[in-house]
Amino acid sequence: MTFKKLDHIAIVVANTDEALKLYRDVLGLPVRFSQVLEDQNVRLTHLDMGNADLQLVEPLVDDHPLQKALAERGEHLHHFCFYVDSVEEMIATTLPSMGVPSRDAQPRSGPNGRQTAFIDPANTHNVLIEITSDTES
Repeated sequence: MTFKKLDHIAIVVANTDEALKLYRDVLGLPVRFSQVLEDQNVRLTHLDMGNADLQLVEPLVDDHPLQKALAERGEHLHHFCFYVDSVEEMIATTLPSMGVPSRDAQPRSGPNGRQTAFIDPANTHNVLIEITSDTES
């Protein structure tokens, strides 16, 4: 099991509509989709950068952990995401066998029905890395 490709780079934003004025209107990146993940209280907007997406992550509730990060650091780069064959296999077998624990014991629901999980940044040179795959049947 290996990482297949860079899927997206995520930026935490205070207001997606304001951020789109730069990324869509000035830089010309087309919006691929925008989706609210109700269970995570975030709005995710993906913009097409060619080989990967730029993901804008907007927390939707005041007590969201990303609101604290916005208050402390402002808008910022949040994580890189790599596409893999199976998030379940990665977090259950592959990563533990390499001594790299996942933050998530089970896959999370991601946009467009995908599965996702985050790797503990203590093991990735303090960089938050997400993995994603299509939902397994």
